[in-house]
Amino acid sequence: PMSGVLGMSELLADMALTPEQKKCNDIIYSSGQTLLTVINDILDYSKIEAGKMDIEQIDMDLDNLLLECAAIFSMTAEQKRLEFLASIEPHTPVFIQSDPTRLKQILLNLLSNAFKFTHRGRITLRVHTKTEGEQSHLHFEISDTGIGMTEEQISRLFEAFNQADISTTRQFGGTGLGLSISKRLVDLMNGTMTVNSRIGEGTTFAVAI
Repeated sequence: PMSGVLGMSELLADMALTPEQKKCNDIIYSSGQTLLTVINDILDYSKIEAGKMDIEQIDMDLDNLLLECAAIFSMTAEQKRLEFLASIEPHTPVFIQSDPTRLKQILLNLLSNAFKFTHRGRITLRVHTKTEGEQSHLHFEISDTGIGMTEEQISRLFEAFNQADISTTRQFGGTGLGLSISKRLVDLMNGTMTVNSRIGEGTTFAVAI
């Protein structure tokens, strides 16, 4: 049903609308997109809780994945006048085996949060390899110069339906599911997710898989 609503809204956007009608249609479309995100988050969370979330291991191009993520947020960076850098360190393998759909979901969730809570400065997405013993892991780091968090807020960060505090929900919206889902997906991929943050200085999420 939401695809039908969004599809009709897109068709309306191409018609000769008055400024007032265009404004109303834009609200319909943006609200529909928000609701679709909420629905998808709840479905994903339900699948994970039921143990029905499958993780694939297929050949993928890491370089292309990062380009897709960067393209999605390039307009947001321009609108908010934020510097946005995405890079892969030299000698990092770009042809890997993983689940591109779920890896992209994790990165988009983390980037979305970074842009949501950053009003000035920069956001970076950096990928590199780290060797521990005989094993090499891919490390993804998403850093921002946003509002930051306290230790208490970090301790509750990955709880479902929870955000940093009530004022965060009022100001920025959201369900509080994105980070919980991302953390559970990382766990299903046998990886780790950590976070470092300081109030007023920014936050860094690190994902190792």
